[in-house]
Amino acid sequence: MATPPFSPDSPVHAEEEEDARELLYEAYNELQALAAELGGAAGAPAIVVVGHQTDGKSALVEALMGFQFNHVGGGTKTRRPVALHLRFNPRCNEPQCRLFAGPGDEDEDAGIAGRPMPLADIQAYIEAENMRLQNDPCQFSEKEIIIKVEYKHCPNLTIIDTPGLILPAPGRKNRVLQSQASAVESLVRAKIQHKETIILCLEDCSDWSNATTRRVVMQVDPDLARTVLVSTKLDTKIPQFARASDVEVFLHPPTCVLDVSLLGDSPFFTSVPSGRVGSFHEAVFRSNEEFKKAISSRESEDIVSIEDKLGRSLTTEEKERIGVGNLRLFLEELLRNRYIESVPLIIPLLDKEHRNATRKLREINQEISDLDEAKLKEKAQLFHDSFLTKLSLLLKGMVVAPPDKFGETLINERINGGTFTGSENFQLPNKMMPNAGMRLYGGAQYHRAMAEFRLVIGSIKCPPMTREEIVNACGVEDIHDGTNYSRTACVIAVAKARDTFEPFLHQLGFRLLYILKRLIPISVYLLEKDGEHFSSHEVLVRRVQVAFKRFAESTEQSCRERCMEDLESTTRYVTWSLHNKNRAGLRHFLDSFVAPEQLSVNTLHEQLPGLIDNKQDRAKGDTKSNHSSDTNSSGAVPETRLVDLLDSTLWNRRLVPSSERLVYALVHQIFHGIKEHFLVTTELKFNCFLLMPIVDKLPALLRQDLESAFEDELDSIFDVSQLRQSLGQKKRELEIEVKRIKRLKEKFGEINKKLNSLQVRQ
Repeated sequence: MATPPFSPDSPVHAEEEEDARELLYEAYNELQALAAELGGAAGAPAIVVVGHQTDGKSALVEALMGFQFNHVGGGTKTRRPVALHLRFNPRCNEPQCRLFAGPGDEDEDAGIAGRPMPLADIQAYIEAENMRLQNDPCQFSEKEIIIKVEYKHCPNLTIIDTPGLILPAPGRKNRVLQSQASAVESLVRAKIQHKETIILCLEDCSDWSNATTRRVVMQVDPDLARTVLVSTKLDTKIPQFARASDVEVFLHPPTCVLDVSLLGDSPFFTSVPSGRVGSFHEAVFRSNEEFKKAISSRESEDIVSIEDKLGRSLTTEEKERIGVGNLRLFLEELLRNRYIESVPLIIPLLDKEHRNATRKLREINQEISDLDEAKLKEKAQLFHDSFLTKLSLLLKGMVVAPPDKFGETLINERINGGTFTGSENFQLPNKMMPNAGMRLYGGAQYHRAMAEFRLVIGSIKCPPMTREEIVNACGVEDIHDGTNYSRTACVIAVAKARDTFEPFLHQLGFRLLYILKRLIPISVYLLEKDGEHFSSHEVLVRRVQVAFKRFAESTEQSCRERCMEDLESTTRYVTWSLHNKNRAGLRHFLDSFVAPEQLSVNTLHEQLPGLIDNKQDRAKGDTKSNHSSDTNSSGAVPETRLVDLLDSTLWNRRLVPSSERLVYALVHQIFHGIKEHFLVTTELKFNCFLLMPIVDKLPALLRQDLESAFEDELDSIFDVSQLRQSLGQKKRELEIEVKRIKRLKEKFGEINKKLNSLQVRQ
């Protein structure tokens, strides 16, 4: 982009402004380099060219640049965005170009990435890429082709040539083209959504009522406040106007059509001469210089043609809107103003960076002066206390650590810390868990994991059992060969419970241990955020991590072993008092399939000793009052009925439906009791023997570990010679950084003074 001309009657003024411009661009180069080293960003202004197919976007970009490099022609040519990163370089009299086939130089063709290339080779690569994508099912790609250009006559900015928008025909047979049109429109909107981007909106129409490209642009920039409107192919439109009034309306659109705060107040009108640069037979221009002369000639011819149609001479304001050269001057002035407006804002930022770097340098100098054993021990003790304070606050609850960085949703927690799944691989849906979508850490995440464990265990039902399992569990008694179905039910229930609940115990321990280990990096972040760290910070953090991990793992293992003892005791010996909570439900279940005359209370006492205890169900008075009626009822049962009952339950190994249902009911009752006992004791033990030791035992352990390290391994924590060397290196780096920031701040201050003085003169 050529340097804008200045007033010929004030060459000194023009020279001063040129010096100020070069100084400004050079300062921005240094600022961007410094921002990259410090991990920040100081992006250059960007212009995104938007238009429909065959609107002449790529040709206009080439004309603005003054050299040809792109794939230009009829139909869809641009299928990947082409980003030109322009960088001011006073030593480059000719444009020096480097091709990067993708962002971050990640293209598969490493042979071309970042290598200096002549314009002809760059053009050939772009054409090959467009041809490749034309035969690809996707047709278009969001991945930019990046061309970095260093040139004496260009500011620091980025120009992006986007694929042309498509207006597909309706109908199902055009669904492929409609899909491509939607993809291109989404790509273009993504490129122009940044608020600092300048949009170059191209319209190839002679009636401003047809807002073809503006329809898309105004979805992102409704008032066109950062949009420059350009009517292309002016040389083809002039002959279409029959009357001067039509030309007037075209040059000065009425407010009813363009009643918006358009950037530049009114449209620009451009023509680009057709023809390519080169030495081949079809080439029209032998060099880029001929191409630029043709652009200038076309501008003059367009002005003459318009004046002939109007029958009058164009005003200066009207001429400034016609031609690629005037559009280029307007964009350069616009970008220069963007740079100038940002100068007063950059100076305070550089002041802040200078203060921060100076403060870090003072801290390094203080640490170097404090390199003695007593002060190092004191700092380590302060670190220990601060670390435990942060750890305690994380468990109690705090919001200082950013959830987007350290928090985890339930899905992420399950991926990293394991899921609660049983033998059937059932997993509780996220929607059933409160706060499942929230990014939690610390005590809140611990509580959510325990709540999920509670819901999962509570939703578990007794696993199904087969008739073979029932018969195998019956076995043979040591004094008779009858069948004891209460024992059978106990054998099945404890086996099912042990197999069901033991995996959850290990899963809970692993999940809670993972959550507790996450406290370390969050606590370290809080320490760094509050400035509570020093040169041996990393060494102490590693030591604390090792000690915390060792303590947490051993505590979790001990807690899990306690829970396993409870589970083993509950599944080794059945205590009927644990399973009598739902005895009324069990009686109702039995009554539903055993008639009163078939199963008396006394018979149940014989078959299910200990399960039905009238002393627990009824008061003594009620027992006496009902004793006679129970006896009469029992005596009323015919002897044959009792014989049949004994034959089907005690003397017969053939599993009848009534016996099967009886075992089924007992197994479910026992399993439910074991589940409730397991849930209560497991949650209580993990809270008491895993969480609480982190709160009350960990501080003493870490303090003891630190004191032993001071006595036995002081050199491993504080290697004074190594510390002095590393601090010296940091000091030298900070001194260089402080000098660079100071020099850059002074340079921007000088630029600000020059610009202010130039404005006063104007």
